[in-house]
Amino acid sequence: MTQRVVILGAGGFAREVLDVFDAINEEQPGSYEVLGFISEVEDDWLKVFNEKPVLGGFDWFDAKPEHHDVGVVCGVGSPVVRHRMIERCKKRELEFVSAIHPQAIMSKWVEVGRGVVMTAGVILTNQIKIGDHVHLNLHVTIGHDARIDDYCTIAPGVNISGNVHIAEGCDIGTGAAIIQHFTVGEWSVIGAGSVVNREIPANSTAVGVPAKVIKSRKSGWWLQA
Repeated sequence: MTQRVVILGAGGFAREVLDVFDAINEEQPGSYEVLGFISEVEDDWLKVFNEKPVLGGFDWFDAKPEHHDVGVVCGVGSPVVRHRMIERCKKRELEFVSAIHPQAIMSKWVEVGRGVVMTAGVILTNQIKIGDHVHLNLHVTIGHDARIDDYCTIAPGVNISGNVHIAEGCDIGTGAAIIQHFTVGEWSVIGAGSVVNREIPANSTAVGVPAKVIKSRKSGWWLQA
């Protein structure tokens, strides 16, 4: 049975999520029917991206009862914005689906949550837990016994070693490396190309080789962002 789905967001990464569904359908024809995009930006409404329409805003779900039977996945890279959009979906009791590219590699010992996006070239080994609404971008590698919590964004080319914990809402920049046994605290940002070889506190921004904290925010900052 074909799963009907819409993608939250209409930007660059949302189009890459569409690419993932297209790749799945090439290998398993008829698996998904992508109806289009949902955008909070009114200027996007009625536009067409990669042959798929922007259906409107969240009011689209309320227009017809059958729209609540459509699966939803978020294509917004920012963990903060993604959290806000997912909360709007939860209030409508919408169903979340994951988009996992056929060229992502993982063992059977990987636990994957709801609404996860994995693009091509992702490699996961074993005893790994991926939370809900996590984005794993191109060529991310994650080692054994790692845990990636809800709403994290792992940018292209990030290497996460074994026994690492990336807490909720973290944004790990392109090409960063996280050394084994360390934790990146919740709602923290790691700059592109950084090497994390120490514990990173929650609500921090850390950059460099090795990564050093250059900014700290108050707990819950992301709720007001």
